[in-house]
Amino acid sequence: MRELFSEQVLSNLAIVLVASLCTILVRFLPFVVFGRKGTPGRGVLYLGRVLPPAVMAILVVYCLKSTSFAAVSGFVPQLTAVAVVVLLHLWRRNTLLSIAGGTVLYMILLRVL
Repeated sequence: MRELFSEQVLSNLAIVLVASLCTILVRFLPFVVFGRKGTPGRGVLYLGRVLPPAVMAILVVYCLKSTSFAAVSGFVPQLTAVAVVVLLHLWRRNTLLSIAGGTVLYMILLRVL
């Protein structure tokens, strides 16, 4: 009987219960956020408007945090990628395109320079 409730069994049971709770929470969360009518609330619409520029600002800061101006290869890829992100975003107003275009160009410039 003691083996039935060993530490390993209780640990596995806790893992299964936590995973089940997370699954149930994720399944019911859309109903809580959107309600029964299926239209997003004001909070969700606000986050949809505010988060894309915030994510882009965080990515720019992350990209430029280790910029070194000692050599051309230290700052040209970063500043060029930032400029491309800004131009793509002003041109197409598509966050995914802007981030992807800037990231691809940055990675290419890192390999070339």
